[in-house]
Amino acid sequence: MNPSSLGKPRRKGSTQRTNLSIATWEGVPAIILQTLLGGPFLTGFLLYLGAGSRHIGFVLAITTFVNIAQIGAAYWMQRIRSRKRALLLFVGGHRILWSATGLIPFIFPKEWWVSVFIGLYTVAFICNTIGGMIWTSLIGDIVPAKVRGRYFGIRNTILNALGSVCLFGGGILLDRYPGETGFLILFIPVWICAIANTVIYFFYPDLPFERSTEKSFSRMFIKPFQDRVFLKATIFLAAWLLIQTLIVPLYSYVMLDLLKVSYQMVSLITVLQTLVMMGGFYIWGNLNARYSNKTLLFWTLPVIALSCLSWGLMSFAPVLVALFLSHIFLGIGVGGFNQLAFNFTIGDTPKSERPMFIAVYSALTGVTSFIGPLIGGWLYEKMETLSEAMVWISTYGFQVTVGAVMLLLTFTLGRRVLLK
Repeated sequence: MNPSSLGKPRRKGSTQRTNLSIATWEGVPAIILQTLLGGPFLTGFLLYLGAGSRHIGFVLAITTFVNIAQIGAAYWMQRIRSRKRALLLFVGGHRILWSATGLIPFIFPKEWWVSVFIGLYTVAFICNTIGGMIWTSLIGDIVPAKVRGRYFGIRNTILNALGSVCLFGGGILLDRYPGETGFLILFIPVWICAIANTVIYFFYPDLPFERSTEKSFSRMFIKPFQDRVFLKATIFLAAWLLIQTLIVPLYSYVMLDLLKVSYQMVSLITVLQTLVMMGGFYIWGNLNARYSNKTLLFWTLPVIALSCLSWGLMSFAPVLVALFLSHIFLGIGVGGFNQLAFNFTIGDTPKSERPMFIAVYSALTGVTSFIGPLIGGWLYEKMETLSEAMVWISTYGFQVTVGAVMLLLTFTLGRRVLLK
């Protein structure tokens, strides 16, 4: 080391690279935890606890409904001194409470299992929605705008590669050790990752926060509604998500409960989806350097619609062919949609007002994403009473109908809103 360099402040470029590295490593335990507690494993654990389709629909919906809390949190953020300390409090609370659901079968009577799970899960995701908004605000300052699309494309690719390994391993585990033993083993790495993920947040930088130019809540709240371009896109995407969430969050339920596909096969299908999503992240990230967030968002929509339409192949082709193709389209479409919607909220909004813009987007899309799975779960419950001759409606007919509506909406209203 050059002695003359001692005592000098660290170069900005070096600091940025360190911060980006921390943000990437933080995602490692987070993706393991989210993979083993979400997706088909969440549905499987709920079925093990005794939940029905309506309970599953509610649980899948609550994660987005609690986004309404971000509106109050965006105003509260203007008064906090440290985003890092607030992030540790709420994200740590989410990780601990969500992973604690694994203790339910060992602590509570069986008749309480579903109710206690819903209670813990709801509080955990209230913490998550507040922590997520703080993280989005902070990561928007950590990642330079000129590399944002490429960075998140690479980060998401790396993390989803790890997630795909966890999906496959978890599926094999639950097939080999079904029920209580399998879920107990599954929760051991979850508890480790919950602690590790919280610890890594201590290494995040506590960057200065550019506060809103407005002092009152009402004036701050109305700012996003005065931005017509932002508002029209947000309302359209909220309507789109209402239709999408009628079926997409319930894919695992249909496969596990109605089609009787094994955990291992569902995990394999989801791994394929994740692998495709990884490639999609990289491609969407590179395209984002050339095209706007809204333009690319538009082109993710027909791909998601094709995912729903692909279920119709079951009418004449093997079930697994339809499921694999559907999840390939889902990986390409939803991966791009989530990444580009995130970039839209942090890149197409004014920096000083970003928390409230994020909150309004999350609240509007959260309400519709909450209603969608509830209606979907209720409809599946009604479809269970259909005669055997009408089983095709619940196994693929409903999905095809939703996909057709999504495709129609894309090339009518979506084209006018997102491509102008």
